[in-house]
Amino acid sequence: MRAPRPKVAIAAAAVAALAVAGCAESDRGDSGSSSKDTLVFGVAGDPKVLDPSLASDGESLRIARQMFETLVKPEEGGTKVTPGLAESWTPDSTGTVWTFKLRSGVKFHDGTDFNAEAVCVNFNRWYNATGLMQSPDVTPYWQDVMGGFAKNEREDLGESLFKSCTAKDATTVDLAFSRVSSKVPAALMLPSFSIHSPKALQEFQASNIGGKADNIQYPPYAMQHPTGTGPYKFKSWDIANKTLTIERNEDYTGGPKAKIKTIIFKTISDENARKQALRSGDINGYDLVGPADVEPLKGEGFNVLTRPAFNILYLAINQKGNPKLADIRVRQAIAYALNRQALVDSKLPPGAKVALQFMPDTVDGWNPNVTQYNYDVNKAKALLAEAGASNLTLRFHYPTEVTRPYMPNPKDLFELLSADLQAVGIKVEAIPLKWTPDYLNATSTGTAHDLHILGWTGDYADGYNFIGTFFDRQKDEWGFNNPALFDLFKRADSTADLAARAELYKELNAEIMKFLPGVPISHSPPAIVFGKDVTGVKASPLTDERYSTAEFTS
Repeated sequence: MRAPRPKVAIAAAAVAALAVAGCAESDRGDSGSSSKDTLVFGVAGDPKVLDPSLASDGESLRIARQMFETLVKPEEGGTKVTPGLAESWTPDSTGTVWTFKLRSGVKFHDGTDFNAEAVCVNFNRWYNATGLMQSPDVTPYWQDVMGGFAKNEREDLGESLFKSCTAKDATTVDLAFSRVSSKVPAALMLPSFSIHSPKALQEFQASNIGGKADNIQYPPYAMQHPTGTGPYKFKSWDIANKTLTIERNEDYTGGPKAKIKTIIFKTISDENARKQALRSGDINGYDLVGPADVEPLKGEGFNVLTRPAFNILYLAINQKGNPKLADIRVRQAIAYALNRQALVDSKLPPGAKVALQFMPDTVDGWNPNVTQYNYDVNKAKALLAEAGASNLTLRFHYPTEVTRPYMPNPKDLFELLSADLQAVGIKVEAIPLKWTPDYLNATSTGTAHDLHILGWTGDYADGYNFIGTFFDRQKDEWGFNNPALFDLFKRADSTADLAARAELYKELNAEIMKFLPGVPISHSPPAIVFGKDVTGVKASPLTDERYSTAEFTS
C-alpha cells in the first residue's frame, strides 16, 4: 500500500528547508513573478518520496527525472530508447546478457565517481532487497519489471528477471537476465532504475525501511538526501509550505548545463488555483491544464504544450470486493451501462477518445477486433437480471485533491460514471479519499473496494508496459486469478521477435476484453503550460519533460 510519510523524516525535511524557502522568496520581485534565475512550477500533488526506486506516483517521478539519470533514456519528446549514462548497449547471442558501455568522467552530486561498480551497487541493492523493501508499495516498479528478488519473502513473487551485474572495467558493465524479455532495455529508462551514489546510499541508510506495511517509515536518504548525476540536485523540501527546491548541478557532464539556476515545485492541488497563480505571475507554469482552459490560455499568449495521448483511464472492478463481481455477466453489465463517449465529449480535452482496450492504438499489439461494449442501457439491465444482481450495491472509490494526465477532474468523472450505473439499477456508495496515501492504499490492497477509477501513463512503447503492468499476475487491485492469462503473458514477454510479440499482444488484448477485469474508459492528451516568457521545454508522451532546457526569453 502507499503509506504515509514518516513523521520524523517530514519534520526534519521541513526544518532543513525553511531557511532555503526564505531565500527563494527573496529572489522574487514585488510583482510576484520569479527572477530570471528561478522558475516556480505548480504541481497538482505532493511528491511521496525522493528516492525514485521507491516511488510510483507522477509527482515524485517528475522531480526524480531532473535529479537522476538512467542507463538509457527516452528521446526528448518521444518514446525511443536513447543513450543515457550508457553510451551503447548490446545483447549477447542468447539475448540474456546485455553489455553497457558507460560515459566516463561522470560524477554524482556528492563528488564521487560514477562507474560500472556504482551500477552494480544499485542493481544489487534492488535485487537483494529484504523485509519491507519487498512490499509492493515500496518497490513497485522493480516488481512490475523484474518480478521478484534474490530471496522472495512473499509467495506471490516469481523468479526475478534480473540475475546479476558484473563490472568488467570502470566503463563496462554486464547485466544478466534469467530470460529474454520485452522489458530489456526499454524498462531501464524508468526513473525507478536511476543510478544513485553508492556513498550516499550507505551513509543515509537508503534501504533501511522501517514501520509496518500499512505505515512505512522511509529512511533519511529517501526524504532528505537523494543523490544522482542529473542536471539538477536537491536543495530542500519544505513540506509544511508545500514547496520542493532543486538547483543547478554546476558539474553536470551529460549535456549542456541547466539554463535556469533554481526550480521550485509548488503544490497547488486545485486546478483553477493553479491557473490563477499562473495569470498573476506567482508561478511560471503548471501541469495538467483543464481541458476547457487550453484554448483560452493559448489565446492569452501562454505557452501551452499538448502531449500525445499515451495513457489510459479505466474503471477497475475488484472481483473479491463483492461476490457478484466475479460473475462475467455483472462485469459486462457495468461495461454496457457506461456512456463513455459522453464522458469523453464533455469532460476531456480535444483529441481524447474512447478506449477499446487497455492500451492506446499507437502501441504495437493494439487489436481492432476485441470485444466491444457499446453503451446499451437495456442490455445492461438484462444482464444484471440474468445474473440475479438487479439490486446490486457497489462501493465506488474516487480520489480527491489530485489531477492526473488521464483524469483531469476525478469528481466530475465519478459523477458521470456513477449516474450511468444508477440508471441501470446499480446502487452506488460513493467513497471519496485523498489521493495519497489514502486512495492509493485503499484501491491497491484488500477487498474494501468494489469499483474505482485509476489510470496509467506509459513508460515506454511496448504493449507489456500497459497490459502486463495490470494483468500479468494476481493483484489486489483487480482481485482475480487467471492462470491461462498469466501464462500467455509469459509467452509474450519472452518472445524476442517484435512482430511475433505484437501478435501475442493482440491475442492478449482479445482475451482481456472477453474476461473484462475492468472497463477501459479513455485516452486523453494532457497539456502542460508555461509562462509567456518561458520556452525550451518539449512535451513528452511519457511526461518526461526536461526542465533543464527551460529558459526565460525576456
